[in-house]
Amino acid sequence: MSSQFISFEGIDGSGKSTQMQLFAENLKKSGDEPILSREPGGSTGAEEIRKLLVEGDPDRWSAYTEILLFTAARRDHLERTILPNLDAGKIVITDRFADSTRVYQGVARNDLAQMVNALHDLMIAHDPNLTFIIDIDPKIALDRGLARQSGEDRFEDFGLEFQKSLRLGFIELSQKYSERCVLINGDGTTDQVAKRVWQAYEAHHL
Repeated sequence: MSSQFISFEGIDGSGKSTQMQLFAENLKKSGDEPILSREPGGSTGAEEIRKLLVEGDPDRWSAYTEILLFTAARRDHLERTILPNLDAGKIVITDRFADSTRVYQGVARNDLAQMVNALHDLMIAHDPNLTFIIDIDPKIALDRGLARQSGEDRFEDFGLEFQKSLRLGFIELSQKYSERCVLINGDGTTDQVAKRVWQAYEAHHL
């Protein structure tokens, strides 16, 4: 199979990380050995920047500074993890990529979409072949996210209205990039959602 670049997106607590793991397990059953990664992070330098972004006070950074930090982390992730594995013919699956910045900083925090897209075109210039967006009630997702007590809850601390705006942003994004984005109903059991993801993957014919 040729290389594939796949991302999982959604609001905090949507279950996307769990669904990514289950999707990878299904790929392994089919004989593939996917590379799993995440953002912010996925490489040594990017993981260091991650701590700056997901920990601390919600007002620690402005939306402008966040965009620059996320772009710096993403560039390192792209150079050191994503492109080398794609060049080697691997399937690379990441928990978040540029779509998160498009929604979190470009739409939900400030209307900075033009800046986000300009930086993406200049410094990243890559998007996944396929993106699964796990869609779920923001109240349920926020309760899940805060219950984890991971210490990485800076964005959850912005509150429910912020999560609602994120959800709308992801829905709009799925419509704008409909050729590669699939909106997955996140209601139901973990296995039910995983089945929807796998069916969407098979229907996409990568």
